[in-house]
Amino acid sequence: MASRRPTATAPYRCTECGWTTIKWVGRCGECQQWGTVVEASEQTGITRTITPTAPAAGRAARPITSIDTRDTPRRTTGVGEFDRVLGGGLVPGAAILLSGEPGVGKSTLLLDVAVQAARSGQRVLYASAEESTAQVRLRAERTGALHDELFLASETDLATILGHVDEVQPELLIVDSVQTVSSALSEGMAGHPSQVREVASTLIRVAKERDLPVVIVGHVTKDGSIAGPRVLEHLVDVVCHFEGDRQTSLRFVRALKNRFGPTDEVGCFDMTGSGIAEVPDPSALFLGHGAPVAGTCVTIALEGRRALPVEVQALTVENKGPNPRRVVNGVDAARVAMVLAVLERRAGIRVSDQDVYVSTVGGVRLVEPAADLAIAVAVANALRDHALPRNTAAIGELSLSGEIRPVTQAAQRRAEAERLGYRTIVDSSSSSLRAALDRLRVDVQPRVDDDIPAF
Repeated sequence: MASRRPTATAPYRCTECGWTTIKWVGRCGECQQWGTVVEASEQTGITRTITPTAPAAGRAARPITSIDTRDTPRRTTGVGEFDRVLGGGLVPGAAILLSGEPGVGKSTLLLDVAVQAARSGQRVLYASAEESTAQVRLRAERTGALHDELFLASETDLATILGHVDEVQPELLIVDSVQTVSSALSEGMAGHPSQVREVASTLIRVAKERDLPVVIVGHVTKDGSIAGPRVLEHLVDVVCHFEGDRQTSLRFVRALKNRFGPTDEVGCFDMTGSGIAEVPDPSALFLGHGAPVAGTCVTIALEGRRALPVEVQALTVENKGPNPRRVVNGVDAARVAMVLAVLERRAGIRVSDQDVYVSTVGGVRLVEPAADLAIAVAVANALRDHALPRNTAAIGELSLSGEIRPVTQAAQRRAEAERLGYRTIVDSSSSSLRAALDRLRVDVQPRVDDDIPAF
């Protein structure tokens, strides 16, 4: 096939950001999107001249104070943790994008959402472009997601999916996934940026016209971002990310964008062999069981608006070599190294001749500075072979000077700790790390440099 040459009047233009070039390239030099550079004379969906059209009688502009929102109540999905992330339920006409790593359980979660909505009296259409109806039925039998008001369709053509919508007249539409559906109105194979943009914009238009909530599944790339053009995230109303470690059964749903509610809510789920289950109170998932053990300390972490107790475990082993090991799991290695330096310099606890292992319970990852004090206490207790009582928690950020700094939402963390029965809570009320260790009766040796003679 002969290559098309650019003309002086028709340079190539990116349909995403408007970047222009005199020759065709596969990747935009400005926004780095693939397959978005077309000739400027080609149709890009933008109309250059628009003739004003009088709006219909029912769609005339009105004062915002005269618009009644009582006609658009939220519809609960029947899955409380998913409703929490959405801000209370599904808004009629809302377009929701759910992304996540392959195999994390997106289809299982949405199948549970579909059957719970069907059991609440809503008619649901689940359009799967990745699996056949028999495959979806097998998973539904395993997870107990069978209901007469849940309709299945296995289609990869957008027009056929819209035909199913006309025939079934659902109150909730789920499309799995947008990267595997194609439209005859756009060139390229399924998953191409132009196809993803066309399919998403059509589904969103149908959602707005019919007040039909639409949940769209989106794939992710190697770096964890949503596959396809960036405009996909701008078009939808809600962007949710389903995440979890494959080595554990815990799953989180986070709202990255929400036009109808907060974006700091987190839904907790437990993936089991019989499906996915809500975890309304996940406190016990991140705590050890049994008698107190040396080298453990509980902190209160924030996942969105939710305060969760997390147990930090530490183990120290004497190392006679020149390079002691630092092994971490669930915490930031650089932050642990800083905490160990503060322990040695400001609290007089020598760890430079010890292999130090730090981990969290339950596979949760602590990335916030509020866990600094708990890490320091756990390491100190492991080194001194001292076990804290079960009703003790530590919350605070450590500075390089050994000072305990206050953390965000301190009152909420303390209230959650007290609700769970923690009576001794060490936080920024203790002025320094040495004072906190003294309060917990951890044997603190003299400072490392106290015995160094002055010259």
